[in-house]
Amino acid sequence: MENNILVIGIAGGTASGKTTLMKNLIQEFDGEVTILSHDNYYKRHDDLPYEERCKLNYDEPAAFDTSLMVYHLDQLRHGYPIECPVYDFTVHNRSDETVRLVPHKVIIVEGILIFENEELRDLMDIKIFVDTDADIRLCRRIKRDVNKRGRSLESVLTQYQQTVKPMHERYVEPSKRYADIVVPEGGKNLVALGMITGHIRHYLDEE
Repeated sequence: MENNILVIGIAGGTASGKTTLMKNLIQEFDGEVTILSHDNYYKRHDDLPYEERCKLNYDEPAAFDTSLMVYHLDQLRHGYPIECPVYDFTVHNRSDETVRLVPHKVIIVEGILIFENEELRDLMDIKIFVDTDADIRLCRRIKRDVNKRGRSLESVLTQYQQTVKPMHERYVEPSKRYADIVVPEGGKNLVALGMITGHIRHYLDEE
């Protein structure tokens, strides 16, 4: 742990329950948590019109500027603030805005592919994989993308079939082997949540 900062990675498939688990941890360690989301590090595509951006594969490692995220996480671990990019899902492109993040005692890194990258993995003290049935994840993704991201049902299903599902099987599921803890059903698994929060508290109290 750098500067008494604990880095926790939370990975898992799309709509697996990563956010619910993360919110529970934020509530448990109120005021001590910095969130770094891989989703904000999607690459810019200012050169492509919206119609072309819709066709890109957003579920493969090449879609992300992970090297920038590695640099930012390393800065946070050493106690320095960063300017985190902001991604706009409604237009499939990075916003011109950034958000200033300062390091707290706990840094949570979350995303579907964060365990796929060795350099990023090596900066994490605890790696948690949220494991949820594919049918449940698909239902949750449809609700989220239609209600919160302005997507049509047809576009969500097409994307799921063409890229989300095959990329999950190729990259996300195999990365589970790097996890220290595998949590079925994410934040709704209260037994696992209690064990994780207890472990984190113990980890922090030792420093």
